[in-house]
Parts: sequence; C-alpha cells; structure tokens
Amino acid sequence: MNLRSGDFRVVGSDENKITVKLSGTKADDAMDLTVRFKPSSTEAELSVSGGPKNDLQVTINVPKNAGLFVRMPAGELRVEGISGDKDVELHAGDLTISGTNPADYSRVDASVTSGGLEAPPFGESHGGLFRSFHKAGTGKYQLHAHVGAGDLTLN
Repeated sequence: MNLRSGDFRVVGSDENKITVKLSGTKADDAMDLTVRFKPSSTEAELSVSGGPKNDLQVTINVPKNAGLFVRMPAGELRVEGISGDKDVELHAGDLTISGTNPADYSRVDASVTSGGLEAPPFGESHGGLFRSFHKAGTGKYQLHAHVGAGDLTLN
C-alpha cells in the first residue's frame, strides 16, 4: 500500500476482500481522492492519493491474515487485527500497530529516528533520537515498523 498523508486505519477482516471507507466532515468532498487497486495472482497493490487535506478518515479493510507492506509520508496510521507479516513505515506522525503478540513473530525490528517507541508486549520503551529494538522468536511472521519523526506504538 502506498498511502497519501492523512488519517488511516488498516483493519483485519474475516472477509476475503479489500474495502475502502471514508468518514469525517470532508468525506462528501472526496471526489478528488484516487484509489487504485492492482491485483495479481499472489499479491495486490493499493494506492490512495489526492482528496481533501483535513477532516477525512480512511479505513481500509483487508483479510486479517494478509501480509502488509505500507508506506505513508505523514499523518496517523493505525494497523489493527492483522495476523500476517507487517512491513510498515511512516515518515512523520504516529504509527500504532495493535495485536502484536511476541509469540507470533520470528523477527521483529522497530525503530524511530526521533520520537517515542513504546512496545509493552516486547518489554520495550524508548524515547529520543535513533531508538530501536530487535527481537528474534519462534513465530512464523515478521514485523518491521519504522517512524522517521513521531511515535511508534506496538501493543
């Protein structure tokens, strides 16, 4: 997923489809919002661009066992209820990934260039510049999360 700056939620669903929902005071003004979806036999690419700058929340529902690759310039990004691999980067803003059970992961690396890094399930709490942690485990998934400037929360 390549997402424009803004307020996004990526939520795991029991359905085997991807949906995009808009809400907020600018949802009716979202005519300039562009959503592109390009499926293949093994993966799908979703990009969201354009649209109003403020007061628009975008919720993207994906199958809960999907592997995620998400890049976003700035804003608030929340990932909830996804059990597959996660590779998520946000240049500036707040990134929250919920439902991170350490037993599910074979490799975890999380970092912030400037800001806070909170990961209670992994016993990690750091703030300041160039903060990171790496963990190895016996699970079957991998987690990579990075925020340039802002806060990263794994819970």
